[in-house]
Amino acid sequence: MADMENQNSPVVNNDPFLRDLLLFSVIAKRGSFSAAGTELGISPAHVSKRVLALEETLGCKLFNRTTRRVSITKDGETMLVWAQTIMDNVNGMLETSLGDRVEPRGTLRISTSQRMGRFHIAPVLALLRKRYPKLEVWLELVDRRTDLVAEQFDIDIRVGEVNEQNLIVHKIADSQRILCAAPSYLEERGSPTTLSDLQRHDCLLFRGRDQSFGVWRLEGSNGVESVKVTGPMASNHSDVVREWAHEGFGIIMASTWDVAPSIRNGKLTRILPEYFQPADVSAVTTIRASGSMKIRVCLEFLSAHLSFGPYALRNG
Repeated sequence: MADMENQNSPVVNNDPFLRDLLLFSVIAKRGSFSAAGTELGISPAHVSKRVLALEETLGCKLFNRTTRRVSITKDGETMLVWAQTIMDNVNGMLETSLGDRVEPRGTLRISTSQRMGRFHIAPVLALLRKRYPKLEVWLELVDRRTDLVAEQFDIDIRVGEVNEQNLIVHKIADSQRILCAAPSYLEERGSPTTLSDLQRHDCLLFRGRDQSFGVWRLEGSNGVESVKVTGPMASNHSDVVREWAHEGFGIIMASTWDVAPSIRNGKLTRILPEYFQPADVSAVTTIRASGSMKIRVCLEFLSAHLSFGPYALRNG
C-alpha cells in the first residue's frame, strides 16, 4: 500500500473514499484488477476488497467480472465521469494551494484536426509527456470543432475564429489561409486576376457533406470581400482536398502552414497573393478549466513548440 500512497496527493492519501475513486479510475483505464494493483502497488485481494466497498458505498455495480476480463458497467461509466471530475478538482485544489511546488498530473483530453494533430500536436504532446511523466494524454483527431463540455475535452486546438462566448481563447500561433493551385491547373485554366474570377474556376472545398457550395471571405486592399465558390470535388478531410489540388483538380484555400511544403517543392502556386483570410491557431478551454495547472502548462508548451523547433507551424 505504501507505493500507492507515495504516488498520489496528500488529500488522496488521507481519505479512503478518494483512494477508492483513484483505484476505480485506474481499473477502468487498464481493464484489469491485477494491472491496476500493479500500477498502484497493492495486492489483487485488496483491489477486490476496495472495489466491493466502493460499490456498496455508491449502491451500484461498477464492473462486470469474468475469469478472463473486466468490463465497466453502464452505471460504472456514469460513476467514472464523476470520479474523474472529483479527482481533477482535488488536483486543482492542490495546484492552487501549492503552486509551483506540485508537479502537473492527471489526464489531458485534447482534440484537434487530423493534419495538425498528426504532424504537429502529437509530437509536441510526446515531448510534454516526457517532461511531465505524471500527465496522461488523450488526443482525438477530428476535422470538426468539438463541444468541450458535452464531449469532455480540456482543450480544442482550432484554426480561425472562435464564436462561442463561453470559451476562453488562448492564441498559439499567427497564421492565414491563402489561395493556391497546382501549376498544371493554372496552365490549363489560367490564373484568376480578381477575387470574382474564382466563380468561373473549380474550387476544391473542405466542408461538411450536407453543403452544396461555399462562401470564401478574404481580406484585401479593399477590406473584406466575399465570393461564392463551387467545384466538382469536396471533402470533409483537409488532406484529401490538398492532394486533389496537387493533382490539378482546382483551387484551394488553406492555412499557410498546411501548404508551405507544397509551395516550396513546387506542387502548388499561390494565387491572388494580395488576398488572405485570418486563421490564427488557438487553443480553447472552458472558463473552469482555464485555471488548471496541467492545462496552463500544456498551453505554454504548445505555444513554445509550435512557434519554434521541428514541429513549428511555419508560414513559409
